[in-house]
Amino acid sequence: MKRARPGTAGGAGTRRRPRRAARRPPARPRPRAAPARFGSIKLAISDGIAVVTLNRPEARNAINLQVVNELHAVLETLGRDETTRVLILTGAGKTAFASGADIRELRERRAADALRGINSSLFLAVERFPLPTIAAVNGYALGGGCELALACDLRIASESARFGQPEVGLGIIPAAGATYRLPQIVGAGRARELILTGRIIDADEALAIGLVNRVVPDERLLEEARSTALLIARKGPLALRAAKLTLQASARGQDAGHAAERLAQAILFESDDKREGMTAFLEGRPPRFTGR
Repeated sequence: MKRARPGTAGGAGTRRRPRRAARRPPARPRPRAAPARFGSIKLAISDGIAVVTLNRPEARNAINLQVVNELHAVLETLGRDETTRVLILTGAGKTAFASGADIRELRERRAADALRGINSSLFLAVERFPLPTIAAVNGYALGGGCELALACDLRIASESARFGQPEVGLGIIPAAGATYRLPQIVGAGRARELILTGRIIDADEALAIGLVNRVVPDERLLEEARSTALLIARKGPLALRAAKLTLQASARGQDAGHAAERLAQAILFESDDKREGMTAFLEGRPPRFTGR
């Protein structure tokens, strides 16, 4: 009796044809990150601009733990959204951008809470957020509210805006970035005065000392912030991210800034955006950046 050959049934069947590998469907573009639902903040995205609004007007937009957690979450959401180009932070209502940390919560915090850096870690995340950030400051920006504005790249203030670090009057210090960001922005002498006296200054004085970039009428605050954001959003996305990183490095000294500049420029010189930007300039047309 003959043995059946491999691939036959009883030696009488035909050889099986190898199966063709199933074709994979073409990769779909990654969907835009869906805005999550929040309780103490609001998120709106249009034209590549994300507007995050602190939404506790009954508490003058005081920054409590819920606000901290939701701001962390929204930064993570926007960080994954490749269509967003600029982030604007503002406060609901006309009274306050953010009147500071929630004093009822703050009174109950202990040494372990201070060591956790609840607010300072959030503001560090804002400062290190890869996209340009604009604080549109309406009304009071005191304590942690002022420190939140300091963590942003640009600050546009309404005429009714007020700024201050009054923490020493509460028996504590501004410990969420003001002791090092404020001197970098307004100089050591003015920073010492504002922190040691707890004095609250108006928008005109804030402009005079360089704390804010611009002062506009109250009713035009968001319009001006969006206009600035649109101007930024039209620039090369990779170049904007590289510029932020280089500026942050330069704050650590000239050597760090010089090294960061060379590395960033080397990366950008190999990008599609660099070729597109320069080609568009030579051809007299707007560039079509892709972030690649």
